[in-house]
Amino acid sequence: MEELLEAYFRYLVAEKNLSPFTLRNYRADLLHFEAYLQEEGSDMMTADRFSARRYLAAMKERGVATASLTRKVSTIRSFYKFLVRENKLESSPLTGLVAPKRERRLPTVLSGDDLSMIIESADETTPRALRNRAILELMYASGVRLSEVVGLDLRHLGLEERTLLVRGKGNKERMVIIGGQAEKAVRRYLSKGRPRLATGAEAALFVNRDGNRLSGRSIEKIVRQHALKAGLDERVWPHLLRHSFATHLLDGGAELRVVQELLGHASAQTTQIYTHVTEERQRDKLEAARRALADATRRNLEARAAKRSRKPVT
Repeated sequence: MEELLEAYFRYLVAEKNLSPFTLRNYRADLLHFEAYLQEEGSDMMTADRFSARRYLAAMKERGVATASLTRKVSTIRSFYKFLVRENKLESSPLTGLVAPKRERRLPTVLSGDDLSMIIESADETTPRALRNRAILELMYASGVRLSEVVGLDLRHLGLEERTLLVRGKGNKERMVIIGGQAEKAVRRYLSKGRPRLATGAEAALFVNRDGNRLSGRSIEKIVRQHALKAGLDERVWPHLLRHSFATHLLDGGAELRVVQELLGHASAQTTQIYTHVTEERQRDKLEAARRALADATRRNLEARAAKRSRKPVT
């Protein structure tokens, strides 16, 4: 088995170009499954799908997260496909085994007040502060991805029309619209900030202090820096601005199809998750209103009861 595992890992390196970290996870998952089978008195060459089902059930009883179980099934299934390909097995014992579905977590969303505080924290007039303000305004106003912001060039701006041409996943281009505040922030940056940062003929819209294109890691730091400055948790990251953009649009009554196009999603199903966020937020607001009404009713009844108890008996 050790020889087969080593052959499999050589295949992953040569064909899949996986990272050492991923390979380490693959090895750990396979060895863990092999150890379980040995406890049962079998091994990976004689196991069947019932063995795999018992393994998954045992892991679930031990409290292993669904995401981890899904990864383990994927790893084991990939190994068996390799064994079939190498003619070590006639068929995979995992055929017909259904992996547990991962729970889809709803995106975290910032409130309008939190976003305002983050953006307003970039309130200085230095070149870098003007750049940071433009980045924050632009990301929330357009819902663009981090990689799309990094890839923006000056030629992609259409400030008169308040538009951006961005290159998204799959190298697909799309036009997005920005608001008035974002346009003003970008104009201030272009007139008073970028000329003091950029050098030579750099095409990038956002540049660092050396005049070169700003990296994604730097933008992540900028977002975290201003979130902390605004007094928010440091777990604020660029994609959170995108989540908030989409959710706030839907909260405001925007059509799902419009939001899908603005975000650059290939499928409406991807955008659909934001409607769930909106529905949950509405339920929370309704529940809060119900609690407030119940509290007010209770206080009113208590006040009436107290008033009656103070009324003199004639």
